[in-house]
Amino acid sequence: MNETILIVDDEESICQSLKAILEDEGYHVLTAQSGEEAIRTVADEMPQLVLLDIWLPGIDGLETLKAIHSAHPQVVVVMMSGHGTIETAVKATKLGAFDFIEKPLSLERVIIVVNNALNVVRLEEENILLKQKVSHQYELTGTSPLITELKEMIGIVAPTNAWILIMGENGTGKELVARSIHHLSRRSHKPIVEVNCAAIPEELIESELFGHEKGAFTGATEKKRGKFDLAHEGTIFLDEVADMSLKAQAKILRILQEKKFERVGGNRVIDMDVRVLAATNKDLEKEMEMGRFRQDLYYRLHVIPLRVPPLRDRKEDIPHLAARFLQDFAGKEGQQPKVLTDAAMDKLMAHSWPGNVRELKNIIERLIILTPSNDIDADDIPPLRVGREQDFASPESFAAGDSLKDARLDFERQFIIKKLEEYDGNISRTAEAIGLERSNLHKKLKALKVVTKDDKQ
Repeated sequence: MNETILIVDDEESICQSLKAILEDEGYHVLTAQSGEEAIRTVADEMPQLVLLDIWLPGIDGLETLKAIHSAHPQVVVVMMSGHGTIETAVKATKLGAFDFIEKPLSLERVIIVVNNALNVVRLEEENILLKQKVSHQYELTGTSPLITELKEMIGIVAPTNAWILIMGENGTGKELVARSIHHLSRRSHKPIVEVNCAAIPEELIESELFGHEKGAFTGATEKKRGKFDLAHEGTIFLDEVADMSLKAQAKILRILQEKKFERVGGNRVIDMDVRVLAATNKDLEKEMEMGRFRQDLYYRLHVIPLRVPPLRDRKEDIPHLAARFLQDFAGKEGQQPKVLTDAAMDKLMAHSWPGNVRELKNIIERLIILTPSNDIDADDIPPLRVGREQDFASPESFAAGDSLKDARLDFERQFIIKKLEEYDGNISRTAEAIGLERSNLHKKLKALKVVTKDDKQ
């Protein structure tokens, strides 16, 4: 233990007796014999706990408690008194005392109260660290004008209940924006529930969104709460909202308009209180023109639009992002973070990042795993195609000596890698998206020597 306890009592014998007992328990113990001395010691030493006698010469214990609590509210104070009354104990509690111990002091009682008080201190410290960690998870990294503007907009809209449409290319961090908005909102104490609109089969959309009663259909062996039910008083995040079928869009629109629903197979109307955030990587206005997205749903969702910039438009953020990913991955592995050399950073800065932040994150993770030394140099970075027009298998991107077969295989490999990145490494979703059986995709990955998340584990 490294907790410090301050004992404040005008009787030297009590101070020394308590000091000996608590030192035996492993605590660092200080003593003071007046209120004035106690206030100075708290300011200088910042103990976690103060055992404070009420009856002191000069400033009494209650005035000392008031001064300590005012200047250092994080310090826990336990009052002691040989002439205690209920009235005095109540007054001390109102002034911020954690507990009250009567004299003559019971050794067992003192140790129990001290342990309880310090457990509270530890929990509060852990809570602060956890909040800091959680906040870090929702931070948008970067100082570029575009990301700074986005952060400012999030700060403005997050505390409201406004519905928000988040737009941006794949891999830009739309989900992070949604979670940041929820974290800063008045609903942060309630859940944020994600709905991957592209992944829900049309025939299951009602069951997934609204839930179902036991026996509602074959296989419904128990009652299930839907996504909107789970998000009650919190936030629902409709990701890839443009990838829903028109039928699914109609069902989403209905619940958003009526703000109530019934579970499949049920007849009880359930009121809905959720904040709606939606995200898409597509141009919804073009989707409407093509007849693939409902106009009424668009205007329902398009209350406040937020656009997440692609990484190529905020390259000055790459060093910040790389440093964060290096730090995060090192923390997960319990090791010192690796360092990118200037040459390596220049190579990263030259790339146009068609896969955006997700692509950068994947590259950094790959470098951490595959680079044996602590310094990551430019030679450690796999070939990156420079220039947006050359990022994805343009004719100029192939070597002069490539055969048609080589070019075809290279294109196929790049295509599959890009699709895997789009679906965050999910084999099943990728296979479905490109029209292959899962087993056939596995064979392709092996033949093309494409490393997946599963291969790294």
